Amino acid sequence: MNYYGNPITRLIEELSSLPGIGGKSAQRLAFHIINMPIERVESLSAAIKEAKENVKYCSVCQNLTDEDPCPVCSNSSRDNRVIMVVEDPRDMAAYEKTREFHGVYHVLHGAISPMLGIGPQDIKLKELLARIGENEVDELILATNPNVEGEATAMYISRLVKPLGVKVTRIANGVPVGGDLEYIDEVTLSRALEGRREM
Repeated sequence: MNYYGNPITRLIEELSSLPGIGGKSAQRLAFHIINMPIERVESLSAAIKEAKENVKYCSVCQNLTDEDPCPVCSNSSRDNRVIMVVEDPRDMAAYEKTREFHGVYHVLHGAISPMLGIGPQDIKLKELLARIGENEVDELILATNPNVEGEATAMYISRLVKPLGVKVTRIANGVPVGGDLEYIDEVTLSRALEGRREM
């Protein structure tokens, strides 16, 4: 039943279609938006539109960015011979907060998951292999999430890359199994990076 009228109901439906937003959260957000001053609503709307129109993949690391190459890839003080492979831009941001890693990144935008129908062709693996083939890479750090999909992805990448003569390491188990990197504190991430091992 439509209790609030079509505009509010539609707003609630749109918000509840976002990941992690259930019906009650969507309703709470919808009423918060309705009670905001029109200038704030217009600013929010403009920010969403601008992000959608201007954000693209970095041609080097595949991170989301509004400039190409992204700030990390264009930073001449970074070590381009060490690439950390992460599943998601949020994982990259989590490692950047530690200020411990001075190499560069490659963002896969997912992990291999046969159960969900996600294969190697569905993530940014082809771009990683091309990048390794075109550049001198000393080490590839596999920093995928420590869950079944992340481990499977790390093993798959390791098997592909080791024959190319590149050292392949995996982040240490300071990160809890079943966790997501974006929610882990900087100290734990730093220890996991220091204790990485060759695969």
